[in-house]
Order: sequence, then C-alpha cells, then structure tokens
Amino acid sequence: MRIAAAQITTGPDPEANLALMREYTYRASYAGAKVVVFPEATQRAFGHPLPPIAEPVTGPWAEAVRRLAREFRIVIVAGMFTPGVPSADGHPRVVNTLLAVGPDADIDVAYDKIHLYDAFGFKESDGVQAGRSPAQFQLDGVTFGLATCYDIRFPNLFTAHARSGAHVTLVPASWGAGEGKLDQWRLLARARALDSTQYILACGQADPAAAGVDSVQGAPTGVGHSMIVSPLGVPLAEAGDAPELLLAEVDPAVVAHTRTMVPVLENARQF
Repeated sequence: MRIAAAQITTGPDPEANLALMREYTYRASYAGAKVVVFPEATQRAFGHPLPPIAEPVTGPWAEAVRRLAREFRIVIVAGMFTPGVPSADGHPRVVNTLLAVGPDADIDVAYDKIHLYDAFGFKESDGVQAGRSPAQFQLDGVTFGLATCYDIRFPNLFTAHARSGAHVTLVPASWGAGEGKLDQWRLLARARALDSTQYILACGQADPAAAGVDSVQGAPTGVGHSMIVSPLGVPLAEAGDAPELLLAEVDPAVVAHTRTMVPVLENARQF
C-alpha cells in the first residue's frame, strides 16, 4: 500500500489551510496513495489563539475534510482542535485531536494527544486538555495507529499499538526548532520503528522560513524532515525543510517477517 506524508506549513486561517489540504490530497491521490497524512495543527498553526476555532469532530471544518476524503477516495489524517473542559481557574482549553476519515463511513476515528508538550520552555498543558486512550483504524488489511508529535518520545504508546496489531503508526507533528531538535526528531522516528517493529510515518510541519510563511516566535511551528521509516528503522523517504509530498510503500508481510526475525515485542520483560 502506498501512503503519503503531506509536509505543509499552515497558518492562522482554517479555510486557507483547507485549500492547502485540497491541493496535497489531490496530489497524493493522483500518485496512488491510499492514505495521506497532514501535520499536527493543520486546522490552525500554533502561536495563534486556538479556542476560537476549536470545534467538535462533527463540526464544519471536520466535515470539509470528510468531503475531501470522499471526493478523492483516500483516507485523510490531519491535526485539528476540539473543545476541552476549562481549567480549574476558568481558562479555556482545547483538545489536540487527530481526525482520521476515509471515503466511506467505516473509517472515522479521532485521537486526542496523550502526552502534552511541556518541555523546552513551552507548556502545552496550559491551554490543552490531554487525551487518555490510543486509537487505530484499519484499511485493506493494514492497521494504523495514531500518535501526535511529543508522543514520539514515549515508546510505550508505540509498543501498545504494535501489540494491538498496528503495522504502521502515523505521527503528525509540529516539531519545535532549537539546538539538536532536528537530530532528535530523526532519531526518535527511527527508534520508535525499531522499538515496535512497525513502519513509522512522521509528518511534520515544514519549516516556515523555507515555506516563505510568517510564524509566531517561540511557538513550535515545524522543522520539516518528515520521514517514512521501515520496521527495521531504515528511512524509506525523508523530506527536506520546505513543503513536500513524501511517498512510500508499506507491506504487512514485511512487518510480520521483521517481528519473526527480531521478536522484541515477544522478548520484552516488565520490571
């Protein structure tokens, strides 16, 4: 199965971001991809107010994504924001949600980001409510797990997906820039593939500077370098800094063979 990572740079306008999604969904579908993955914060880039645009997964923005999936006969995974419960002091919060929708109603899943980015001087939990449960979907015999950005630092989520049958885990992100951060992103994507003997598609926001887009200083707005990694940790495709459509083939038989050859899931012990 061919899958695609649409490395784009989004801005503050959800409608403009939908137009960008349409362009890349068309390109992915034309290239023969069955799944196209967009970054975290596709609905609105970080650094801009999120509560005003947060909506349920049945709201108008999400419905527009469903229409794209039906029009181009492809599964779309994209980051959006849904309403959260206000904090104890009444501060509004959102939920950092991945929407995964297909051309037919049998694929319609939402994943709420479990591990919030309270690191490197940024505190996502100030305005975001954490999710609690993993989520997966299946397409043509391939099981896909979902994870978001900072989740990639937590191996247990990926091994949990693998133990639940995932052949691929999709990781939309809006990775923060900084010293060593790009190296960490690339290392973590490969390590999670090795930890869980599955494919990893890590789709980040393109570097705003490379995309010619203004960004908010200090917000995690992307460094590019989306990757599709094999179950043995080998990069099958990697983007550069700028917007790009990345394509690669995934095969459940390769996952099965890898898990026979390197049975880390079977050999793991709990302490």
